[in-house]
Amino acid sequence: MIAFAQDQAAPAPAAPVVEPDADEAPTQIKITRELFDQVTAPVMINGQGPFRFMVDTGANVSCVSQRLAQSQQLPAGRELQVNTIVGRRARPSVLIDRLELGTRVRRRVEAPVLPMGAFDIDGVLGIDWLKGQRLVFGFAGNTLEITKSRAEGTTKGSVVVPARRKSGQLTIVDADISGRKISAMIDTGSQFSLGNGALRTLIERIDPTARQRVSKVGLISIAGESFTGEQLYLPFMRLGGLTLGNVPVVFSDMPIFKLWDLHDTPTIMLGIDLLTQFTTVAVDFGRSAVRFDIATAASA
Repeated sequence: MIAFAQDQAAPAPAAPVVEPDADEAPTQIKITRELFDQVTAPVMINGQGPFRFMVDTGANVSCVSQRLAQSQQLPAGRELQVNTIVGRRARPSVLIDRLELGTRVRRRVEAPVLPMGAFDIDGVLGIDWLKGQRLVFGFAGNTLEITKSRAEGTTKGSVVVPARRKSGQLTIVDADISGRKISAMIDTGSQFSLGNGALRTLIERIDPTARQRVSKVGLISIAGESFTGEQLYLPFMRLGGLTLGNVPVVFSDMPIFKLWDLHDTPTIMLGIDLLTQFTTVAVDFGRSAVRFDIATAASA
């Protein structure tokens, strides 16, 4: 997950130019993934590639690896203030004339450069290139489909959950734990589901014995920053008409929640470990809704 501070000292990257427009035909491509790992898609950069880009709905902006920037001799852009899950850093950027994913084309993309040495990827596709469209992760068939925003039909085995835009992210609004309201975000760039301190406090209030079952977890950010977390299991969590139980969540003191103004709100970022329990997850940034097609997850 990658975001940008919006102040005078931290210019936001220039918005990529969409070609031709948001009504272009649907695109479906094959994705690659390992169980509970990154979802990657083939991306062309200035006509070269394909390169492996992680699809990250928790990132406000797309970025490239140092290795890719050097090998493709991408021209330098401005220095940008990058907010990763760990904190804020000044990073160089590069200018990409043409970025292609399937039939989707983006022009004049300004992308920050991150080390990414711990990951076998060439870059990250953030939500900046979606332009209010709909992203469908077909985990059962390892496919990624991009379509224009549309109403989600409800069928047997599917649940549509309303959301709202907050700091560029889609936040599910109809969610709770044991009747206590929480916020939930879809983060395909995180291997684990992550929670903030307010969520942990809520869990320990509901179940005072939860802290006795904590386990330590070592984590690394996309920018190569190491940090540690503690894993707990949630009691039953409800997302709209969907109920999940025994959900593992990693907690750490992560500044990204303050950036999104969610520090005091119990919040979970639903990572790949949980999302891959569904056959399909459709994230519609235009209509602010998320559809879950149920696989091994339990329906309410």
